[in-house]
Amino acid sequence: MSKEIETVKYQSLLGEIKTAIQQARSRTAIAVNTEMILLYWQTGKMIAERQQQEGWSAKVIPRLAADLKQEFIDLKGFSERNLGRMLAFYKEYSENLILPQAVAKLQNTENKEDMFLPQPLANLQQLVAKIPWGHNILLMEKVKDKNARLWYIQQTIEKGWSRDWLLNAIKMDSYSHSEKQIKSNNFIETLPAIHSDYASEVFKDAYNLSFLGIIEKVKEAELEKRLVEKIKSFVLELGKGFTFIGNQHRLEYNNKEYFVDMLFFHRGLRSLVAIELKIGSFKAEYVGKMNLYLSLLDKLEKEENENPSIGIILCADKDHLDVEIALQDINKPIGVAEYQLLLPKDELQALLVNEIKASEEDNQDNPEIK
Repeated sequence: MSKEIETVKYQSLLGEIKTAIQQARSRTAIAVNTEMILLYWQTGKMIAERQQQEGWSAKVIPRLAADLKQEFIDLKGFSERNLGRMLAFYKEYSENLILPQAVAKLQNTENKEDMFLPQPLANLQQLVAKIPWGHNILLMEKVKDKNARLWYIQQTIEKGWSRDWLLNAIKMDSYSHSEKQIKSNNFIETLPAIHSDYASEVFKDAYNLSFLGIIEKVKEAELEKRLVEKIKSFVLELGKGFTFIGNQHRLEYNNKEYFVDMLFFHRGLRSLVAIELKIGSFKAEYVGKMNLYLSLLDKLEKEENENPSIGIILCADKDHLDVEIALQDINKPIGVAEYQLLLPKDELQALLVNEIKASEEDNQDNPEIK
């Protein structure tokens, strides 16, 4: 006699089967991609070797593309342009690109000499063949430094970057910033892994606001006003993907009003980004206020297909330990960054001259001051 199927146990079984199917699909996709990349490499190798042996020019490529298209009607990826890329791909990786110590680090092995294999396919199978063809083309065209390219390949494999995310990372020069000091944020604790990594790369630890031309102390309202007036410059300083929504953005809840200094939307992160401006040094109380704003934004304005709202506190100075303790038990993604009001050289010189004159006048008026 059959027993009635219990909903909870059935859902558990269904979930296990779904996971197994997804894992199998992932393994199949990786295997197919690896075979395709190796085929492209081998095609480039055959063309390069025959050109060298026979003295053929680049004219062989369009002829090959036409004949292959005629022979394999449903074959994609062997256009004249792509054949040229295959040739470039082979030439790029015909010798060992990956440094032995870097490969050893990736593979967690102490025997570095064994990793330095003479066959180009060894390194190709280990790293390059694990990422899609479009990623490889992007890296060849945009990243010339070998160590940087290795880093981007590693990040792509580990974090599942799409081609667009990889492009954004390259544009933001994430490799150069990867070894710098830890950023003051809690993104790892409050965002999904892939989003926390990307958010850490999007938001910088310091912003240069020299375009404001500020040469004297200003209030927060004045700083905000000047940023809004030069919002295009500010957006450029923030980086790619930001769209300005407004300043003093009004939020109403429980018959109370709240105002966010500046509100943006980031297309890559698909998140609202609230920025609070502070003239002085960082204070722990700023975090609580930002946490409230983010809760209200998520509750009142975030769309279903959007990720959690992110907050950035922009202040004149910060102590990393103060920031760390203030963010310790906060469940909303918040970062703290400094701004630098760097002056143009001529304005800075004029300011220093005025300060020196003022100091000399003070000394004359007050002989006791040394």
